[in-house]
Amino acid sequence: MDPADLVGLLAEPDRLRVVSALVLGAGTHAEVAAATGLDARAVGKAVQKLQAGGLVDDKLGVRVELFKDAARAAAPVQQAEDLGYADPGVEQVVGRFVRDGTLLSLPAQDAKRRLVLEHVVQSFEPGVRYPEREVDAVLRAWTDGGTADHATLRRYLVDHQLLAREGGEYWRSGGWIDVLDD
Repeated sequence: MDPADLVGLLAEPDRLRVVSALVLGAGTHAEVAAATGLDARAVGKAVQKLQAGGLVDDKLGVRVELFKDAARAAAPVQQAEDLGYADPGVEQVVGRFVRDGTLLSLPAQDAKRRLVLEHVVQSFEPGVRYPEREVDAVLRAWTDGGTADHATLRRYLVDHQLLAREGGEYWRSGGWIDVLDD
């Protein structure tokens, strides 16, 4: 169903009330009338229009999947950010969790989490020791606006042996390194 058609079906207040009652469990015209305060004629007219539009089936069930389909169809197409990976699989995984330099969330699956952490650890120069406050400042920049916090991210980087720590200092101990030929 086209998003405009769905909105058109729900733009009439009586139809919107009927759909709401059906979604909340009304299963008969009488139950819809009782839940909405509409008279039987108004309920019948609204149900007929909703069925003709394909939103409600013959058993008064709302086809809720149409809302998700309409939302997907109406969503703007986002251009994927080019993160610079040669492997499209890695690009896709990292791109799903990192947007515009922000870590949106950490993947639950360990292999995917490792790829994202290897991306984040690129913020640290190999061979440089960083005090904890600098590490936290860098990681806060990654997590600002996302669901992960900098302390969790730091812990994962250490657990995955991408950062090492000793005496309040951290240094990069893993991950890939770009090498450019001159």
